Amino acid sequence: MLTYTGEFKVHWRTLLAACLGLALGAALNHYMTNLFGPPLIQEFGWEKAQFALIGAVSLLTIPFVPLAGRLVDRIGPRASAVVGFTIVPLTFLAYSLMTGPIYQFFAISIVQHIFGILTTSLVFCRVVVERFDRARGMALSVAMSGPPLIGAIAVPLVGEVVDTEGWRAGYRVLAAISAAGGFTAIMLMGRSSKPKAAQGNDAPARPSPKLSRAEFADLIRNPAFLLLIGGMLLCNLPQVIVSSQLKLVLMENGAASRLATFIVSLYAIGVVVGRFISGFALDRIPAHIVAIFALGLPAVGFMVLASPAQASWLLAGAVLLVGLAQGAEGDVGAYITSRKFELRHYSFIYSFLIVSMGLASALGSLLLSATLHTTGNFDLFLTICAIVTVGGALCFFLTGRYAAPHVTTAAPAAA
Repeated sequence: MLTYTGEFKVHWRTLLAACLGLALGAALNHYMTNLFGPPLIQEFGWEKAQFALIGAVSLLTIPFVPLAGRLVDRIGPRASAVVGFTIVPLTFLAYSLMTGPIYQFFAISIVQHIFGILTTSLVFCRVVVERFDRARGMALSVAMSGPPLIGAIAVPLVGEVVDTEGWRAGYRVLAAISAAGGFTAIMLMGRSSKPKAAQGNDAPARPSPKLSRAEFADLIRNPAFLLLIGGMLLCNLPQVIVSSQLKLVLMENGAASRLATFIVSLYAIGVVVGRFISGFALDRIPAHIVAIFALGLPAVGFMVLASPAQASWLLAGAVLLVGLAQGAEGDVGAYITSRKFELRHYSFIYSFLIVSMGLASALGSLLLSATLHTTGNFDLFLTICAIVTVGGALCFFLTGRYAAPHVTTAAPAAA
């Protein structure tokens, strides 16, 4: 049995692979789309309203997420990543060959979203939980910090290429970055354990990843599973605020444009800090206790933003609290999934949490639109966000009432 630090010493290559894989697959578009929008609209004459529909593409691909989860469980994360990192760089290259009609952009985006699932946490969080046990919380935090950290480096570099060489060159650079990063991640991650034929009576084979109908029925009736889904849905309902409306909220509270921009930057810092704090805590404190504090405190932040408060320090503190939760929620969900359920079904079960996040984002957008139409300000929606955030944290907390079943885990593969 490896020590806490020993797990990092032995499996650091796997952890680096997860960081690179999560950052340089489909997640690149999360940070890069803003760079390509203006030159595409200018060159092809697309309407801004048409381009804005790119956010709805993820809804079309939600049904593919559980299918991808089953694929990862059956063929393993390494083979799945090979598929994902073969297609995703090709889609970036395809963007560079567009000739004008916006349907080309949406068609390529749909393909990228479908196969890009195989470059996400479905693959790389499984790689981490297969190898890390005592340090699992921190390892997940390190892996999930890869996308924002690498994104912060890549955005100005790719932006410079777009500004000087054009958007086609920018997409080709993304294709090269994704292909090189994906190849490196696949080489570093090593091979996962697979079912092997027993060698004699004393060498039992690892259980098959096959999920029977009875097992699936038991899963969807499992209170811990339902609580995880509900918690992830409720905690992500406010996502629309932090992804696109936060500066508007701050300016509505009286912050000047420059101050609002500075406070928004604090949100990103809060995400990274929250991720490491939650990872450290998960390895030392029961996960449901971590969840109630890490995911419940942002309700205070939302209530401050909904109040008439205009003090700069109050607004900054509120945004930091919200950022801390955004950093913790992914770690808590991935960690509890790995502890409450068998790892041979990890990716399939975790896929439902990803579906919940996607649905929450869409529902949150609709609810925000309705409340803005009714009240003309963000206060009602922010109050709702505070309430559902507490509800989501309670869902995660209640998972602590249900003990994990007998869990079959894979023996850690060599890194």
